[in-house]
Amino acid sequence: MTEQPPGSGLRPRAALAMHPDVASAVLDAESHAALAALCDPAPLPVLDDFTTPRARTVLADVDLLVTGWGCPPLDAEALRAAPRLRAVVHTAGSVRGHVTDACWERGIEVSSAAAANAVPVAEYTLAMILLTGKRVLESARDYRDARARHAWLRPDRSTGNHRRTVGILSASLIGRRVIDLLRPHDIDVLLHDPYVDEEGAAELGARLVELPELFRRSDTVSVHTPLLPETRGLVGRALIDSMRPDAVLVNTARGAVVDQEALTEAVLAGRIRAVLDVTEPEVLPPGHPLWNCENVLLTPHLAGSQGNELRRLADLALAEIRRWTTGDGFLHPVRRERLAFLA
Repeated sequence: MTEQPPGSGLRPRAALAMHPDVASAVLDAESHAALAALCDPAPLPVLDDFTTPRARTVLADVDLLVTGWGCPPLDAEALRAAPRLRAVVHTAGSVRGHVTDACWERGIEVSSAAAANAVPVAEYTLAMILLTGKRVLESARDYRDARARHAWLRPDRSTGNHRRTVGILSASLIGRRVIDLLRPHDIDVLLHDPYVDEEGAAELGARLVELPELFRRSDTVSVHTPLLPETRGLVGRALIDSMRPDAVLVNTARGAVVDQEALTEAVLAGRIRAVLDVTEPEVLPPGHPLWNCENVLLTPHLAGSQGNELRRLADLALAEIRRWTTGDGFLHPVRRERLAFLA
């Protein structure tokens, strides 16, 4: 078969590879039409299993895979069935679940919509920083229980967001955006990231500190580090125990970055509070004490794109496909050498 390189004037063959429910949520009729204007799409349904006879037939002709949550691993066996495959455009964030070493060894170009998915995660984080600083959740609960308003003025200096200190763990895509969203607020921002120097942190709008100082000084610590072998359990007991009384830990990264047992003990004892969009495992067992802990807000991994935010993922992916088909290259490429810094 003749290859159809980007910029050749020939329409590349594309296929969707993700869970069917994801495809229907992320790609609406307008998105499908836009894809068809750029490529020759394989007929639906989407591919969610690369081992079936139909999948093998589709893969034999594809130049481009548009992937999403639920895409099977693109391992050596799958790639043998896709001899023309030259690019993968992912409509979500991390590509770790499906882009394997075999893809990098073959030189397949990879793009991700991580930049688009970072937007709602950062917005969620900002909202939780401000809400917990103002003690909105606790006040709403007390108001509901009392059915009456207590003294409206709260002189307690631990309540409020004026000159609060927020510590950002990792200058990832999301961490950087959170720092940027905090700029208009009267909040002091600390940052720990071993790959950022003091000048780089200052340019972002934060002050670089070591990890123990970040936890010791912050009123709120927001975790944005990717889960890697060296970051598993990074937020351990010593760091959690060093947090200020009534400080808040916000985790929108991965549950396993935090020592959940140590965190559970701290919030049950009332020493600190937590907002957890991720846990280890997801979902927690029904009897886990975090479910009923008043010092914890648990949300079901919803900080990322939801509802109308999913359109942002599709739009970025389509823009990347447009660039690739015209030979301009990806604006949001995923590089193998950068995997250690990505979620």
